[in-house]
Parts: sequence; C-alpha cells; structure tokens
Amino acid sequence: MTPLSSTTRTRLGRHAERSSTDRSVLYEILDAGMICHLGLILDGTPRVIPTGYGRLDDTLYIHGSTGASSLLAGPSQEVCVTVTHLDGIVLARSVYHHSINYRSAVIYGTPQAVTDPDAKLTGLRVITEQLAPGQWDVAREPTRKELAAVAVLAIPLSEASVKIRQGPPSDEDSDYALDVWAGVLPVQQTFGPPSPDPLLRPGIPVPGHIAHRVTS
Repeated sequence: MTPLSSTTRTRLGRHAERSSTDRSVLYEILDAGMICHLGLILDGTPRVIPTGYGRLDDTLYIHGSTGASSLLAGPSQEVCVTVTHLDGIVLARSVYHHSINYRSAVIYGTPQAVTDPDAKLTGLRVITEQLAPGQWDVAREPTRKELAAVAVLAIPLSEASVKIRQGPPSDEDSDYALDVWAGVLPVQQTFGPPSPDPLLRPGIPVPGHIAHRVTS
C-alpha cells in the first residue's frame, strides 16, 4: 500500500507529529464517517457543501441532483473534501491549552463525472452502504429515469492528508498545582431506536442490518 502523498498542501505546518502517511489510517477515517464537506468555487465565491459520500478503494464518491450547481461545477475545477470525527473535549487547567481530540482527513483533487450507468450504480451503492450497510441489497434499485436524475462524482484519493489528536491536555508545568479539574470529556455518536415510516405496511420488521446498529 503506497503512503499518502507529501505535497505543499498535505504537509502539516504545525503539530506535524499529529499527521500520518499511512494510507490505511485515511481509509479508517473515511470509512467511519457519513458526512463530508465539499469545498469549491461557485460563481467566484467559495462554497462548502455538506453531503453524503462513500469510499471504494482509492476513490471517494459523492452524489446529488443533476441540477445541483456544486455537482455541475465540480468536474471543472480542483476541490477540497474534508471528513472530521470529534472524539473528545480536552479540558485543561488553563483556557489556552483547551483542545479537542479528533481524527480528520483532507482530500484534494479534480472530480470526474461518472456517466456510465453501471459505474454510476456502483458509486450509488458505495454511498448507500456507507450510510446504511446492507441497505442496497434490500431496497429497490434506481430506475433508468431516476439514475438519469442523479449526478455522481468520483474523486481520487491520490492527494490527501490525515491529522489526529488524542490524549489528555498538555498544561504548563506551573499549572499542575492549580485546583482545576482537567481531563477529557469523550464524545460518541450513537444510533437510537429506528422510527418507522407512518406509511409502513403492518408486519414489516426492522431488518437486522439496521437493528444491530442501535446502541443499547
């Protein structure tokens, strides 16, 4: 597995020790997320669009309406995609040393519009499985008309950076004598009980691939 690229955009200027060039770490961060932020220029101004995504090997897929200006403009320029997980609030003895524990990925690249029907279905399956693993196999696949109304972009993972901060606060030596609580307040994302569609026909149970994600 090739390491992550080292470019002027992916090299960290501060806290270089928090970076990683291990491509598997990038995969772990992307695979654990569900929402990315797509940054690009629209009509001469910067836009950052939150959207769902999915990863297959070294390709990141995003999708939306064929009329979405962000997806129409994407293939004509370089974009920046970010994914961030907040893992904890780091509470220090001084305000200056408060921080957060996190895992983040930043990806640069020029998206490619996916137009081949089979390739587009693959991209949509990857995005669907990112949000709800197992759902593609039980839901109806898009019709030809629905497929034509959806735009899918593929972004290569050839230029990316990873930054991670974990652990307790780093206070000044003189502050350790202060009577101030310090530590980490963990942050976790959980899934609640599934809420059925009001129009759901009676007798259809929650499928196992959804039920098992509920946090007890």
